[in-house]
Amino acid sequence: MGNVRTFISITGHWIGQTLCVALWGFALCSQAHSQQSPVVPPALSGGDNGANTPVAETTPDQQSTGTISGTIEDQSGAVSVGIAVVLFREGQFSGQKTLTGSNGEYSFSHVVPGPFTLKVAATGFNTQEVSGELHPGEFYIVPLIVLAVSGGETEVRVGGSQVEVAEQQVKIEETQRVFGFIPNFYVTYEPDPEPLIARQKFKLAWRSVIDPVTMLGAAALAGFEQASDDYSGYGQGMEGYGKRFGSSYADIVAGTFIGSAILPSILKQDPRYFYQGTGSKKSRIVHALANSVICKGDNKRWQVNYSSIIGSFATGGVSYLYYPKSERTGGLLVQNSLLRLAESSFTGIVEEFIVRRFTTHGNR
Repeated sequence: MGNVRTFISITGHWIGQTLCVALWGFALCSQAHSQQSPVVPPALSGGDNGANTPVAETTPDQQSTGTISGTIEDQSGAVSVGIAVVLFREGQFSGQKTLTGSNGEYSFSHVVPGPFTLKVAATGFNTQEVSGELHPGEFYIVPLIVLAVSGGETEVRVGGSQVEVAEQQVKIEETQRVFGFIPNFYVTYEPDPEPLIARQKFKLAWRSVIDPVTMLGAAALAGFEQASDDYSGYGQGMEGYGKRFGSSYADIVAGTFIGSAILPSILKQDPRYFYQGTGSKKSRIVHALANSVICKGDNKRWQVNYSSIIGSFATGGVSYLYYPKSERTGGLLVQNSLLRLAESSFTGIVEEFIVRRFTTHGNR
């Protein structure tokens, strides 16, 4: 179960139990997303000629803009953190700049389509330039940039094996956060992403369940369950809350690993949501709603999403190990499993039409 879907599930529960969800949502959305304003090295800014002053651009409709992302490594294969990356348009500083994050990743969002140049510089390394052309609505992934020590030859490793390209894409997905703090790892904005190998599927699942915001979501859900005395067999007090938190978090862990790592690895299916972003509104709605029952296989062909369907029921079966005996009924198992599938479809709608505009990447 992806993090955004977890929060949708929690929100739905809150709406059904109390109007306090409105206050909670306001508190979450109002949290400031701190951003680091990188200093542009002289090699990129062109000295004191005012190039560091952002150039005003006319902002077009968000649907026509795109995103440019990539990763930077040194020649040893180690990720390069804190490297300045500056976006230029037609030889002029665009006003957009960033620093690479903890995975060596960088990203520029809401970029006007057209030719662009990225300039990369760091002390002790050669300045690097990479050019490309961004199309409307495109999520452009720059080939891996490998920096060389000054005096050596700088290179850009274009392409690479399918696994290497997929690894770059996963690194970028791991930086995606809604409002800057809610993880949004299980959606890809790349038009034709590479399929993931089993190790990468498990990596995404692990990063998802250990994220502090995921744990916060489980804790919040447990609090509302306790307030409404759901699963009364757990009792009240700290012991009851602890049991509810444990079961909520166990549901997330089991659902994520079973439905997004174990079964997708066995059945060779991709657990991510594939953002469409183009076409008629009707086609996008159908694409989003089908998310729970249709997925892409590792062969890049659409197929029945057995991972999601079987995973929903399997997760419900696992929950029998820790839910109160009074709750262990066949009807509840079927009800909760179908609810998980419905949540997945609704998550698709949210991803397709709402989330992208609020999703940040890395240090952006």
